Amino acid sequence: MRFSSHDQPNWSLEPLTAQHLDGLMQVQLACYGADFMESAALYAARLASPVQCSLVVVQGSEVLAYLAAYRSVLGKVTPLHGGFACASPADTLYLHDMAVAPARAGEGLASALLQAMLQQAQADGLRYSALVSVMGSQPYWQRKGYAPLMPVCLQHQAALQSYGDDAQYMAQALL
Repeated sequence: MRFSSHDQPNWSLEPLTAQHLDGLMQVQLACYGADFMESAALYAARLASPVQCSLVVVQGSEVLAYLAAYRSVLGKVTPLHGGFACASPADTLYLHDMAVAPARAGEGLASALLQAMLQQAQADGLRYSALVSVMGSQPYWQRKGYAPLMPVCLQHQAALQSYGDDAQYMAQALL
């Protein structure tokens, strides 16, 4: 998908692949700092998962934003530094990590990523989308239609705690 106009620079929305890892790591560090950094090796393993469906926004070879996601089940929380495990039958698009390079904030890149991902999830027949909100991002996700949901399984409650005290599991139904 290519976007261009007189008002916005040319960029493209593509599947996230190993060629994007260096740029992803730069965006991740700029957005989250060292506390939430996940390794390039972990992202490479996630990209090898058959359930991953991640996207990236690039301009030329520069990564501007990314959305790491995979098909999962409602209520399952992937811990920080956790892999994208297969869950069957998948009913949920799990948004693990979305980040936009700070210099490109406000250009609609996050919305473009999210819209494309949710449209594909609906086309694939997934019924829900879920995520863990961190760093005070709950109001953003609420504006996007997500609501808090407490994981019922103790294992998933523990996984939620790996993100810190302000972490909130959130979900929405896909129509």
